[in-house]
Amino acid sequence: MTKTQPLSGYTLPVFACAAALAALRCCRAGIRSVDSVSVNILEPAISAEIPIEQVSVLKTGTALAITRSDPGDNLDLTRNTPVWAMVELGKREERENRREGEREQIVILGGEGIGRRAIDGEAAIYDYAMRLLLANLGQELEPSEKITVTLILPSGRQLATRTSNEAFGVVEGLSLLGTTGISQPLSAPGQLEIYREELQQKAEQFDTLVFCIGENGLDLARKLGIDPKALVKTANWLGPLLVEAGCQGVRSILLFGYHGKLMKLAAGIFHTHHHLADGRREILTAYCAKAGMPADVCSAVFAAATAEDALGQLRALDAETRSNWVDRIYGDIALQIDLRSSDCIFTHTNRRIPVGSVMFGRDRQIIVKSEIGDTLLTQIC
Repeated sequence: MTKTQPLSGYTLPVFACAAALAALRCCRAGIRSVDSVSVNILEPAISAEIPIEQVSVLKTGTALAITRSDPGDNLDLTRNTPVWAMVELGKREERENRREGEREQIVILGGEGIGRRAIDGEAAIYDYAMRLLLANLGQELEPSEKITVTLILPSGRQLATRTSNEAFGVVEGLSLLGTTGISQPLSAPGQLEIYREELQQKAEQFDTLVFCIGENGLDLARKLGIDPKALVKTANWLGPLLVEAGCQGVRSILLFGYHGKLMKLAAGIFHTHHHLADGRREILTAYCAKAGMPADVCSAVFAAATAEDALGQLRALDAETRSNWVDRIYGDIALQIDLRSSDCIFTHTNRRIPVGSVMFGRDRQIIVKSEIGDTLLTQIC
């Protein structure tokens, strides 16, 4: 049986850039039809040909272009979502909410559906997206030309309610985030085979492997001094990769992840993509009740919009009553994560492997380390 490499697509910043390029060309040349544009995606240093769905002049010096997101073989809720860019030629001398950089040649603004960073209210257009836009648009402009680009995701506000954006400080829409233009199909079934191969190679080098679900965990693990070569990115395939580690004879595993994801393992949910399984508030509420919390507090935790909001409620209660609910509840969850993960491996391989867990919050501060997790972290750092 041959393994088929899952098809990759492109990240949202690439489509935003493509729409902006099409709108700019429509503005400058009065072009009424743009079928596609070529975007230099920078990282990697290749060009992507992006179809343009519609483009039109809105008024003299202003045009709007629309494309649609294509993330490839990935369970991505932004698939086929429209991405708009409005480009205005010339410089606006007066504008509400003037941004730093207004005097620059290219001004990038976040319109409807582009999230805002809760900490400062700025549009959630991060470094890679800004570099991509400035590099591609800058090549089209004469030194004396100035443009304002407003990026719009008409469905962004609605889609954001189905993501963990708010847990990481982005509100009212989606972020243009990422470090590359390629959308890796982390949740596509074919990706699991590739992850297995990577795990097999690392298992030959290390007795203890550190599983990180996503980029936040990988970044924080490196900052703590964990050898990057021992890190295994799992995406949402925690169950199959735990079993694979058992089959490869790994001696111990450290699970390192955001609490809103990792706590699912305490309920035996070993594929953590929110499209397939959730249960975060139910899990947290159950452990609150187990710890003996009052019914009204349990109800408030159950009603919390996100796991991060629920954690905030527990921390506020601890500060008010000088109690230690967070330590007790998350300690119980971490212990259960360890036990159920080890049981999962044993069930499928008949090998008993110690599993430890470390959970962190939106602020990337560690909330809890299980006893085994603390021991493993001390050994590998």
